[in-house]
Amino acid sequence: MGGAPYQRAEILKHDSWAATAIYGNEAHARIICKFNRTAPLFGIPLTWIGRALAAREARFLRLLADLETIPNNLGDVSSNGHRLPNAIARSYIDGEPMRVKAKINPHIFDELFELVQTMHKRHMAYVDLHKLENIIIGHNDRPYLIDFQVCFGLSARWPGNGKVAKYCLSKLQEIDIYHLNKHLTRCLPGTLTAEQMRHKSTIPAFIRVHRFFAVPLRTARRKLLVLIGVRSAGGSGSSEFEPEDAYRPGRSQGQ
Repeated sequence: MGGAPYQRAEILKHDSWAATAIYGNEAHARIICKFNRTAPLFGIPLTWIGRALAAREARFLRLLADLETIPNNLGDVSSNGHRLPNAIARSYIDGEPMRVKAKINPHIFDELFELVQTMHKRHMAYVDLHKLENIIIGHNDRPYLIDFQVCFGLSARWPGNGKVAKYCLSKLQEIDIYHLNKHLTRCLPGTLTAEQMRHKSTIPAFIRVHRFFAVPLRTARRKLLVLIGVRSAGGSGSSEFEPEDAYRPGRSQGQ
């Protein structure tokens, strides 16, 4: 990365979408590198998906590079002299994922709301805020957002900046605020304003539609993984490392 050699130090996440690990160099610098999947599914080529997800995440990291609580994009990743277009490298955040039962300073959410609203003003939506593990509380007691591969933003050209795109953006931004209010309720109960309570109690239509389709698909996926031996009958991963979880419970780690 950046012309400097790095070696894998520790795997953080290894699931059906990507493998993410901490890498280090001789100077003891640590970075995060994610390798999006490129393997075919039932003979269907999926290399383009891994490349598209990496390019998408790198693009949003570049667009948000001026914000202090967004990791820095570290450029191209190469292995054995060959560039890996499905990989994304970014700076390591020294901290731990947000957890419901952890003691959280109220200013954390103030800064989170400000960060998300800044993205919204730039015609972006984070989209993936339903996962608490995507919020890293740094050792400097500041909140960082990671994992930008499913973010949404308007483009400079039609149809990426047309009426349909703008409508989708507005709804996805509503979902961002809904999830922030939901996390605030769970982590700091009793602190929501009347406006936040209204947003939290109104489930956006996009979420209801997503749940209608995503829940049965997720159930079917898990049954398939059990059938092919990737997961045990109880649902735990065997060849998947930390499936659908970005951190190991009970263990502090940065990202």
